[in-house]
Amino acid sequence: MTERGPGEPLRRPSAQLVAEAEARVRAIGVDEAAALLENPTVAFVDVRDPREIAREGMIPGALKGPRGLLDFWVDPQSPYYNSRFDDGRALLLYCSLGWRSVLTAQTLLDMGRDDVAHLAGGFTAWRAAGHPVEGG
Repeated sequence: MTERGPGEPLRRPSAQLVAEAEARVRAIGVDEAAALLENPTVAFVDVRDPREIAREGMIPGALKGPRGLLDFWVDPQSPYYNSRFDDGRALLLYCSLGWRSVLTAQTLLDMGRDDVAHLAGGFTAWRAAGHPVEGG
């Protein structure tokens, strides 16, 4: 292991990882996403922490797929496989601002899910645009 002192810069900081993912993952704007809300070929997936969802609400009909579990839930070879996330629909991931969702989408692309995009600006942009929200 390499020694890195507390507070010293990381070799690949989170901002760099997000920028790399944004260059690769398709971003869908909130108005385009709103038009997909009733599309039966698209599943919205909320990758936020359950406490965020409880506090702020979510996009109506979205699946809850926390970032730390989604990679396992989409993998048919995983003991945690959940067919709700692998039912033939494209996945439109979102989080609060778009950082976690773009990183998660990149992971799913790396795993072989080519039908993945993320919501540009995340749930914050969705709500600011006046699109529907349930719960919260």
